[in-house]
Amino acid sequence: MANLKEIRSRISSTISTQQITKAMKLVSATKLRRATEGIVRMRPYAAKLKEVMANLEDSVEDEALSRYFSGREAEKILLVVISSDRGLCGAFNTNVIRRTRSLIEEKYQAQYRAGNVTMLPIGKKAYEFFRRYKLQFEMNYIGLFANLNADSVFEAGDWILNAYMNGTYDRVELVYNQFKNAATQILTNEVFLPVEMSTASAKKKNDYIFEPGKVAILQELIPRSLKTQLYRAILDSHASEHGARMVAMDKATDNAGELLRSLRLAYNQARQAAITREISEIVGGAAALQG
Repeated sequence: MANLKEIRSRISSTISTQQITKAMKLVSATKLRRATEGIVRMRPYAAKLKEVMANLEDSVEDEALSRYFSGREAEKILLVVISSDRGLCGAFNTNVIRRTRSLIEEKYQAQYRAGNVTMLPIGKKAYEFFRRYKLQFEMNYIGLFANLNADSVFEAGDWILNAYMNGTYDRVELVYNQFKNAATQILTNEVFLPVEMSTASAKKKNDYIFEPGKVAILQELIPRSLKTQLYRAILDSHASEHGARMVAMDKATDNAGELLRSLRLAYNQARQAAITREISEIVGGAAALQG
């Protein structure tokens, strides 16, 4: 059994750790509320854009628009992997990394072997893991979460759209955590480009009157809709990160409490044993003197 000094030291360090995890939980809870407000406001807007696109899908035969929907052979792949900049958020980053590894080593194995898989990391944790892989990296937007707003995300969206439209990449796929609630994140990977009308379309159609015309509207609407979907995915991931960290820090705080109870019990037992030993030595010494 450890001596009293060692146990006191462990109790002190555990209390300090518990205070830190409790503070991190409170900070994450505050950030989660703000992030949740953002994704709740974004989702109806993104859904409405999809609905409008469903009413315009018969115009995609226009040559200027067909490149968004062309099913050319997927030889050059861009993976947009959305992780976090910091750890201590449970399995949040691990799940994203595991899903991305599966895509690289299974779905896009041939392209990876040919050196045709490029990663655009958003968040530092994915890059820190995959930099040992033989991948090409686009590092323009790795620090996007440091200044997260619509303008910065739309700038990233413009870069991705331009790279796809000029043929740099044949397919763009997103990997991220979709936010459900503070305790639940849904790991998601979805093809961002080319656009699949089955995902961009809604079954219900409305009888709209379009001005100046469907094609002109689509030329503006398709890029905006795609950039909005990217922004929604990043907001989903941002809220998921704070939810995962809040839950992880809550569990860490509880575990620290359990450890403290065990250490205090061990301390009391060691202290009682020391007292009993001292009493026995005194009694033994007194008996020796009397003898």
